[in-house]
Amino acid sequence: MTTSDLTLSPTAAQRLHHLSQTEGHPVMLRVAVEGGGCSGFQYQFALVSERQADDLVVEHDGAAALVDEMSLILLKGSVIDYVDELAGAEFRVRNPNAKSSCGCGVSFSI
Repeated sequence: MTTSDLTLSPTAAQRLHHLSQTEGHPVMLRVAVEGGGCSGFQYQFALVSERQADDLVVEHDGAAALVDEMSLILLKGSVIDYVDELAGAEFRVRNPNAKSSCGCGVSFSI
């Protein structure tokens, strides 16, 4: 499995560029899947400045998201997106493998 199995949307890339500009240095989005949440798995998001040696990198237009190999298995075919809606703005994963998810959009089951 390669990082080509995961996509960073243009909207997410634009947001990462904006955040990098605001912070005054490049930032990357770390995306991980952990056990827990109300549906079995949950997404974890963090803005980071440095890449770890075992991180896999997903890029779009110079912006980068980082993911570990185990999370990539559960994210195969997914799109990391950024949405700005009336209810709030957030990074979100559109995961075709998720059979169900909870109302918060962070927890899912496979």
